[in-house]
Amino acid sequence: MGERDQTGRARPGARDTDWDGVRLHIVSGKGGTGKTTVAAALALALAAGGRKVLLVEVEGRQGIAQVFDLPPLPYEERKIAVAPDGGDVYALAIDPEEAMLDYLEMFYGMKRMGKALTKMGVVDFATTIAPGLRDVLVTGKTSEAVRRRDRSGGRAYDAVVMDAPPTGRIVRFLNVTQEVVGLARMGPVKNHAELVRGVLASPETAVHFVTLLEEMPVQETLDGIAELREAGLPVGGVFVNMVRAEGLPGPALDAAYDGRLDQAEIALGLKAAGLADGVDASAFAKALAQEVGEHARRAELEKRERAELETTLVPQYDLPLLTEGADLAGLYELAETMRAQGAA
Repeated sequence: MGERDQTGRARPGARDTDWDGVRLHIVSGKGGTGKTTVAAALALALAAGGRKVLLVEVEGRQGIAQVFDLPPLPYEERKIAVAPDGGDVYALAIDPEEAMLDYLEMFYGMKRMGKALTKMGVVDFATTIAPGLRDVLVTGKTSEAVRRRDRSGGRAYDAVVMDAPPTGRIVRFLNVTQEVVGLARMGPVKNHAELVRGVLASPETAVHFVTLLEEMPVQETLDGIAELREAGLPVGGVFVNMVRAEGLPGPALDAAYDGRLDQAEIALGLKAAGLADGVDASAFAKALAQEVGEHARRAELEKRERAELETTLVPQYDLPLLTEGADLAGLYELAETMRAQGAA
């Protein structure tokens, strides 16, 4: 069911999705799978139809700015795109040092002193000797955006999308608040960590994975999903990125995979189509048969990897390979694909 207001009427821009009720979408994936691009496209898809979405970056790489072809983003929430059918996407590149100053102001009223500590290098020292503190600060800032209300009492954002650390670090990143709760027995630090943990582990959160149909990304995705479940964190869906069309019917792929393509017949077809003029048709046919065979073997490998992903029993969404590159037009194409498949 789509989202509805207190009267039971459908909200503007509401629609049926696989993630109705989820307000924090955390996107992880092995490096090179297009994690940031998918997170950006998901933010556009969620904002479509007049909604307001915040896209958060936590690794300091300015990846969001690069994807949207913008200058480096400051530490403030800034509108960066208009979604399909209306709707706004805002972005925030979280700086752990600035997040710590916000934390000092929020809980201790010490922002001025925090700035002085920053000049002395104490803040950087603290996050260096306690790396988990850095993760608590950035997850805390994201959780605050999820909970925040506007002046009318409504949600400041309809959804928040986090471009999170890679798969190999995602569970430790999200579970660090639990470690802090165990270390801090009382006081604002413990209360803050418990509040953040409450958001991250709630039904309002989903941790999605981005993968390619290749052995290493798929295995990391399988491991990440298993670790999330063991940690009691909410598993979302899997975005299979850069999917190529098979291009050939099944029987032709099977023949190519087994090396049964008739090269003489291919040569005749090339000649009939006028594609072998001035070249050795037999050599051309042999090279083409080898290339088709490689394509068939890759297709078979992808089929096996997809079967592995299906064992997770989570929704999967296929995103096409963008032949023109992941430019702004490509982001909108991915967003529409996500919506068509019920991911947003």
